[in-house]
Amino acid sequence: MARNRQERLKELTLTDAPLWESGVVFAGMDEAGRGPLMGNVVAACVVMPPSPLIEWVDDSKKLSEARREKVFEEIMKTALYVGVGEASPSEIDSINILNATKTAMRRAANVVPAELFLIDALEGLGLKGRERGIVHGDALCYSIAAASIVAKVTRDREMEALDRLYPGYDFMKN
Repeated sequence: MARNRQERLKELTLTDAPLWESGVVFAGMDEAGRGPLMGNVVAACVVMPPSPLIEWVDDSKKLSEARREKVFEEIMKTALYVGVGEASPSEIDSINILNATKTAMRRAANVVPAELFLIDALEGLGLKGRERGIVHGDALCYSIAAASIVAKVTRDREMEALDRLYPGYDFMKN
């Protein structure tokens, strides 16, 4: 299994490694909550160092909840910068989910000093640095995968809190 994890990390860092080697300060960005019917859309912007690589960083959808929680904690300890931004349901209703996602991403990136932002499937956010959208970036890029975990765990924790406040609405399924 360790060999497979090492191979997976090597695949995930194919985008990141040349950027680390060139000295470019870059961040990965992703979001959670674009499809559900309840709650905020949450975006994360993460600057990861070239080492240590966190073994289980991957697309958040590929990890169990327990694994995501553990990896989230490692990311939070290891990352050079982490920004989280959100857009509320009223913002989603007002400007639509795509624009609310972009708003959440701008909020997340606002506190992260980066020259380049690697973004899962989006561009044109108007960030302070260059932007590069990567389709399926959370499955192809280490930094975007790290951001996907931060966004997903952050949103899941918010939905869990709502579920405790308002039992019976199945908020954990959103």
